Amino acid sequence: MSGEETGDGDRRQGYLNPKDREVKLPRSTRVKNKTPAPIQITAEQILREAREHQQPEIRPHQQKITDNSELDDYRLRKRKEFEDLARRVRSNLKVWIKYAQWEESQSDLARARSVWERALEVDYRNHSVWLKYAEFEMRNKCINHARNVWDRAVTLLPRVDQLWLKYIHMERMLGNVAGARQIFERWMRWMPDREAWLSYINFELSFNEVERARKIFERFVQCHPKAEAWIRYAKLEMKNGVIDRCRNVYERAVEKLADDDEEAEKIFVAFAEFEVLCKEHERARCVYKFALDHVPEDRAEYLSRKLMEFEKQYGSGEQIEDAMVQKKRIVYEDKVGRKPLKYNNWFRYIQLEESVGNKERIREIYERAIAYIPLAEEKQKWDRYIYLWIKYALYEELDAEDMERTRNVYRQCLKLIPHKKFSFAKIWLLAAQFEIRELNLKGARQILGNAIGIAPKHKIFKKYIEIELQLGHVDRCRKLYEKYLEWAPENCYAWIKYAELEISLCETERARSIFELAIDQPTLDLPESLWKAYIDFEISEGQYERTRNLYERLLNRTKHPKVWVSLAKFEATWETDLEGKKLCLLRSRRIFEKAINYYTSAAPDLKEERAMLLEEWLNMEVSFGDLGDASLVQTKLPKKLKKRRQIVAKDGPVGFEEYVDYLFPEETQTPTLKILEAAYKWKKRKLSGEEKVSSDEDKVDKVSSDSED
Repeated sequence: MSGEETGDGDRRQGYLNPKDREVKLPRSTRVKNKTPAPIQITAEQILREAREHQQPEIRPHQQKITDNSELDDYRLRKRKEFEDLARRVRSNLKVWIKYAQWEESQSDLARARSVWERALEVDYRNHSVWLKYAEFEMRNKCINHARNVWDRAVTLLPRVDQLWLKYIHMERMLGNVAGARQIFERWMRWMPDREAWLSYINFELSFNEVERARKIFERFVQCHPKAEAWIRYAKLEMKNGVIDRCRNVYERAVEKLADDDEEAEKIFVAFAEFEVLCKEHERARCVYKFALDHVPEDRAEYLSRKLMEFEKQYGSGEQIEDAMVQKKRIVYEDKVGRKPLKYNNWFRYIQLEESVGNKERIREIYERAIAYIPLAEEKQKWDRYIYLWIKYALYEELDAEDMERTRNVYRQCLKLIPHKKFSFAKIWLLAAQFEIRELNLKGARQILGNAIGIAPKHKIFKKYIEIELQLGHVDRCRKLYEKYLEWAPENCYAWIKYAELEISLCETERARSIFELAIDQPTLDLPESLWKAYIDFEISEGQYERTRNLYERLLNRTKHPKVWVSLAKFEATWETDLEGKKLCLLRSRRIFEKAINYYTSAAPDLKEERAMLLEEWLNMEVSFGDLGDASLVQTKLPKKLKKRRQIVAKDGPVGFEEYVDYLFPEETQTPTLKILEAAYKWKKRKLSGEEKVSSDEDKVDKVSSDSED
């Protein structure tokens, strides 16, 4: 290579020397010993070790604690962090669970237990908290504590199956079979679903307690008389080889479920298959025939298919479908001939004929059925009969498509009903809706007008007003509302809807007049809903002074605590600026003070209502943040006391019951309570041990409750 070329190359390479640009390859070494090494190393191991050297493990910083004071500081700091977090997000159960788990990791079971109890106070309906709490007790081998947790859980949440199952599993793992059985019995008193009963049965069968399982099945089929329960019961007897008992179970199931149950065909098929397994083919055939006589036609398809399969295997090759229809026709003729007023038979007979499709025969059956008018003039006796007319009219309209016949059916039915004694709003509305479908609006109005004149009902008024409102006839709606309220002046629903109609039309004064007329009525069915609607209307209109006057008028009629609370909340929320909020707070406080003074002086026995008002007041003060003063309310809050009182029946005292009483601050300085408190402290100093102290507390509480009584 020439020097000129070397210079150009140096310039291209950034003026590097040739030695610097040389690629230095590793020098090959001679292997002197080629014998295999005693310890072989795989390529995978080499790669793994290289990876470990290249990426060292990153571990979090760990605090080194050298003495007990540092440990106490660390624990205090962590507890403060958890407490602050729990205070900020009190409803977040994950925070409480982590807090309890941390306390458990610090081996402070008492504090962890206290945290779990506080978590339950936040939301005791969350069954996952109960599960974790009980697992914590079991994990630390506190069996009695775990039992206490499970007992409380299943008492408060008896419909959560997982709690019962976990409780039973714990007792079973401890070998306490009698205790597990007792828990099952407590569970069964709540009449749980099918899976709970089956768990109890499987529990007994696991210990080969067949007789106990049989008794549980008897209770199971009484609690859940469904086809599947009876079938499982029969399979248990079949598994044990008791054929007669199995047949007896099926016969009892058929007797109970043949006519009413929607799954009766399942029990029939299972019964027939059982007889086939026993090689009693004639019995199986009788079961199928009995089933076809008792199961309605709309659910007989499955039975017919099973019967055809059975006959193909064990019977002749006759045309089963035609024979079945003919046989059922004979059976229904016999039934309606013996009991013509049992309209369910007519429904099944009509259904059979509709499946065949002969119009003339269907009309003949309908005419025969409606000819049997109920003898008793009671509305309950006429229900099924009126549904015959409705089914007849719908058949003529939808299937036969004969509109004139349909109109005639509705007219005959309305003439037949004794409207002076009772009426059916459904038939009036169906007749009017039919005329609307036929675009005969005049005829529909005439039918609904006759209904209001002859037999007024709430449904008729509501539907008539709805129809006129959809058509946009506001004046007709007003007239209908006037007639409605003239007929039922106590109906708050009608007053509210009438006012809402005027509000939707921007007729504020008319709506206000309607509300005033409504609240002046001597009797109302739901006055609270009416007053609420009136107050909400005035608030929506921005009439705060009118709203305040309404609340005052309402308080003159009732002193219910919800009214006070609602008024206080109204006064606390209608201003947005700072000065306005201060004014709102003062007004709201004044209302709460007035309410508390009323319950203190005029109604001292209503302690629960007074306590509820104080809690609402406290929440209001807290909601105002820095403007509020919670200490004003906290000094007035009562203490909750559990007391016992005697239950007295007609025959005399029958026991005691616990109840919650409230002790307000002004009541705590009575001489009797001071003496009792001194006696309690003396007893506590005298006795030693937790069990003795707890027993003395119960005695002092009992003495205090007796003295107060």
